[in-house]
Amino acid sequence: MNKQLLRYFSITILVFISIVFLFSSFPPTSSPQEVSLGSIVERIEQGDVTELVVEGDTIRATLSDDSILETRKDSQSGIFESLAQLGVTQETLRSIPITIQDESGFSYWAGILLPSLIPLLIIGGLLWFMMRRAQSGASQALTFGKSTMKLFNSFKNKITFSDVAGLAEEKQELMEIVDFLKNPQKYEGLGAQSPRGVLLLGPPGTGKTLLARAVAGEAGVPFFHMSASEFVEMFVGVGASRTRDAFATAKKAAPSILFIDEIDAIGRERGAGLGGGHDEREQTLNQILVEMDGFDKDSRVVVIAATNRPDVLDKALLRPGRFDRHVLLDLPDINDREAILRIHARNKALAKDIDFRPIAVRTPGFSGADLENLMNEAAIFAARKNKKQVEQSDLLESIEKVLLGPEKRNRAFSKMEREVTAYHEAGHALVAASLKHADPVHKVSIISRGHAGGYTLKLPTEDRYLKTRKQFIADLAVMFGGYATEELIFNDLSTGASNDLSVASDIARKMVTKYGMGKFGPMTFGKTQEMVFLGKEMTTEKNYSDVIAHEIDTEVSRFIHLGYSLAKDILKKRKKLLEIIAQELMKKETLEKEEFDALIEKSKLKQLEVTL
Repeated sequence: MNKQLLRYFSITILVFISIVFLFSSFPPTSSPQEVSLGSIVERIEQGDVTELVVEGDTIRATLSDDSILETRKDSQSGIFESLAQLGVTQETLRSIPITIQDESGFSYWAGILLPSLIPLLIIGGLLWFMMRRAQSGASQALTFGKSTMKLFNSFKNKITFSDVAGLAEEKQELMEIVDFLKNPQKYEGLGAQSPRGVLLLGPPGTGKTLLARAVAGEAGVPFFHMSASEFVEMFVGVGASRTRDAFATAKKAAPSILFIDEIDAIGRERGAGLGGGHDEREQTLNQILVEMDGFDKDSRVVVIAATNRPDVLDKALLRPGRFDRHVLLDLPDINDREAILRIHARNKALAKDIDFRPIAVRTPGFSGADLENLMNEAAIFAARKNKKQVEQSDLLESIEKVLLGPEKRNRAFSKMEREVTAYHEAGHALVAASLKHADPVHKVSIISRGHAGGYTLKLPTEDRYLKTRKQFIADLAVMFGGYATEELIFNDLSTGASNDLSVASDIARKMVTKYGMGKFGPMTFGKTQEMVFLGKEMTTEKNYSDVIAHEIDTEVSRFIHLGYSLAKDILKKRKKLLEIIAQELMKKETLEKEEFDALIEKSKLKQLEVTL
């Protein structure tokens, strides 16, 4: 049935039923009193009836006072027969005007039509519903192998490369792709060929999808986008069919760009899965490999893909001719972080004295997504305090919220626990301030956040890409600062140092087995075996003897005790300053960088060199 005709038919039925119920609900202008037929006969004999109206089996009698009585007669008898049987004479009836009317009106027709029409409507509705489901199923069957990718026309919030801070080299790589598609003669005259694919690699939150959206905003060619997971279905062959359809659609619009997000969903290494060569995901991957670099090499379709798991991708996918360019997106440095903060502050009501540089300094290791979340948390803090603008203090507080979680000021601590926490954090801070190779202290607090009872915020003064052995030893000493303080002051130990010990043990083992910083020299130990189909490390191959294993444990223990001894010596020699810092913490709960530095300067503390 034609959809438009069905629509008109449905509207007509609804209007008809509405009118019937509407008029049926209207009461008569004068409500008649229902009585028995004998009562009307009695009023006729008394001479009170001035008119009789007969409509079907209904008799209405109008009295001399204009009131109306209503009754019903036997459907098998006429009006005269019914009244005569009750003793009304012919002479009496001749004196009364009698009007006989045919039944009409909406109530009458509704009484006739609705009992027959409603079942028909119900049956017709069921038939229509079943036909529609059958047609829908047939339509889905016909389009089951079609791709669900979308053509970029204009996102709600269109972005360009000017909206992406930093990533200058990465943007240049992608801008060349766009320019190649828009002006191919410029490159073909020199014999250059367009890259077939660009793979965006980087940790989560570094802006891979954002960069692809910027390409869509900059591109003057059709831009198709979809997620890799949309290729895969439970039925074998559907993913390959959707892949063919996606590339065929992009080829028809060539020159064009096809963006596949999270390509590791279908691009994982073949032969490592549970399904073998007949696995649906592997068939989809095989089809992508053929489409990107098969017999047909004249296609002017550039594929851009994004992933944060390049280690699990199939080698055939990464070779030149398929993904020719690998664009690595790193975590932003201090200048990029400042620029990213300014971009995410565009729609925020900020105070005039906001300075983003200190925020960028305090956020090493933050990705673009982390910085966006930081700005949002700052706006939430300001709204929670009923402020009209976001202030610098809101930004600083949001850093700790993103790093450690929300403050838990209502968590009840006993006096003893509070004192232990204060000395523990004072120990961390004092050791960090005493060593040249340790990161400077930016904040010390005994206010609980997340799982931590207190925390010492240490941040480097500049971005680092390398770390030396002395810096690792300094880090170990700082981690043992809380543990050594509890032992020194209370002659006892608590569970507060459990995470410090775990991190310190991990660092010491990596120094020996991965970084070649132990007595073994330039050697590494252990080879990680990764089960690709599970997507995580499963086992570590032990490629050394039991004798070497014992020596590795001994060397790890040496580094641990070296850091612990260094922390303990510092705290013993500077116990008085340790107590001053702890007392200040118990009094103020939080010491900012300026307050902590003032305490250190008063004592004229000299920083020590780490000796190996």
